[in-house]
Amino acid sequence: MQAPGFVVAATGLRAEARIAERSPCVKAIAGGGDETRLTALIERAIEDGARGLISFGIAGALQPGLQPGACIVGSAVLFDGNRFATDDAWSAHLLAALPDARREAVLGSARAVGGVDEKAELNRATGAAIVDMESHVVARIAVARGLPFAVLRIVADNAEQSLPPAAVNGMKPDGTPDIAGVLKSLASQPGQLPDLMRTAFTARRAMAGLLRCHRLLGLGLGFVDLS
Repeated sequence: MQAPGFVVAATGLRAEARIAERSPCVKAIAGGGDETRLTALIERAIEDGARGLISFGIAGALQPGLQPGACIVGSAVLFDGNRFATDDAWSAHLLAALPDARREAVLGSARAVGGVDEKAELNRATGAAIVDMESHVVARIAVARGLPFAVLRIVADNAEQSLPPAAVNGMKPDGTPDIAGVLKSLASQPGQLPDLMRTAFTARRAMAGLLRCHRLLGLGLGFVDLS
């Protein structure tokens, strides 16, 4: 009997990857905000036989009114003037399994987007509801390789919430927290502590939403063909 295939879940944080890989038939990769590293790891996984790719994790809201914990299934990924449509069947399965999810366009970014004014401008310019640092990498590789891809993201910070510098720079290249970097940032700008605490609280809420998604989606994070 042939073993089932697997899908690759591309994340930024190692904590997101740990949630994704709880689902059977999922190989999770934490890019740590490094596009080159994430690309290499995804390409390697494809060579091992991946059947599809999913961008999985938390994201920042660009659309006003989207609150932390909101679940977004990507309709398309926008990046550098290009629009990459997600797989219809996979996305439909995600929406059916997650009744509170919304289908929206996702903006890919090579860097963290933390300012309120920048979020508003990106929303006006692109119409995207959320932004993250992995979806455009997933989309670009999937299209080049002829593989289906999907996006599932939980809002961590709303469009009216600025990310403090300690949060923007608080991740190591392997996707684990950079505690030393956070403490150094706090030492130089202690006034950001209230914003950092609020960011940590809303991120925890988003991670709880990811865990719920994993439980509802099961095998392959909702991918419909693992045979």
